[in-house]
Amino acid sequence: MTGIRKWTFTMLAPGIGLIAVFILVPMALTVALAFTKWSSQTPFSTATFIGLDNFAEIFGSSSVGRDFKGALINTALYALLSIALILPLSILFGMLIHQAQLRGANILRTILFATYMVPMIAVALVFSKLYSPSEGPFNQMLGWVGIGPQPWLSSPDTALVSVVLLNVWQQVGYFTILIIAGLTQIPPSLYDAARIDGARGLNLFGFITLPLLRRTLLFSAVIALINAVQVFEPVALITQGGPVGSTNVMTYYIRRVGIERAQGGLGSAMSVTLLLALVVTVTAVFALARREPQR
Repeated sequence: MTGIRKWTFTMLAPGIGLIAVFILVPMALTVALAFTKWSSQTPFSTATFIGLDNFAEIFGSSSVGRDFKGALINTALYALLSIALILPLSILFGMLIHQAQLRGANILRTILFATYMVPMIAVALVFSKLYSPSEGPFNQMLGWVGIGPQPWLSSPDTALVSVVLLNVWQQVGYFTILIIAGLTQIPPSLYDAARIDGARGLNLFGFITLPLLRRTLLFSAVIALINAVQVFEPVALITQGGPVGSTNVMTYYIRRVGIERAQGGLGSAMSVTLLLALVVTVTAVFALARREPQR
C-alpha cells in the first residue's frame, strides 16, 4: 500500500502543483489583498493593511458602493434570466434529439453543440451587428411583421436582456448535450409500464422524465450559474457596462476598479464578495435539492 500511495502521489503531483500555482495561490493572494490598500500598479510589498475598510466602502453609500451594488444586482438578474431560458430550451432540444424517430437528429445535435465551440468574443462581435438599429437583421425581421426597430443595446430596458439572449444562443447546445446524457440513463421500460397504465404525453414527462432528470438539471443549473457569473466578453466588447450602467456586471466592474483605476485592494474585496456570494448560492441550491425528496 505504501508503494501504491507513493506512485499515486507522484502521478497526481504535477496536476496538484499546477492547480496550486494557478488557482489556489492567486485565490489566497486575492483574499489577503482584500484587506489592504494597494495599487495594482505597484509591487505587493506596498500593500497596507486596512482591515474591513474595503468591504465597508463597497457596501457603503459612496459612488463605488452604489456601482458595486448595481453590478451585483445586474449579475444576479443576468444569471437568473440565463438559467430560466437555457434549462427549458435544453430540455426541449434534448427531447427532440433523443427521439429516435426524428430525422436529422445527429445533424441538429452537431449544430447545437457547434454554437458552444464558437469563442464568446466572436459571438459578441456577430451579435453586435445583428442588434444594429438600422442594419441589423433582427430589426429588419421585426419590420416584416409591422414592428418598429428596437433599441436592443442602446436602451437600459433591453440591453441586459439582449446580452442574455447572446449567452443563451452560445450556451444552450452544451446543456442540450447534458440533457441528452441524462435522458439516455432513463430505462425505456419505465415509459412502457406507464403507457400500459394509460399515461400519455405530458404525464410521461411530468411523472417520469422530469423527476429522473433532477440530478442532471441540478448540475446544469449550477454550471449555468457559474458561467453566468463569469460573463465578461460581451459586456466589455459591445456595451462597456452601459447604457446607464444597465449591463455593468461584476466581472467588468472589478476589472474597471482593480485594473483601470489601479485600486487593487478594492477590486480584491469585490472579487472575494462575489466568490462568497457564489459559494452561498450554490450551497443553498444543493441544500434545497436535498430537501425536496423528503416532502
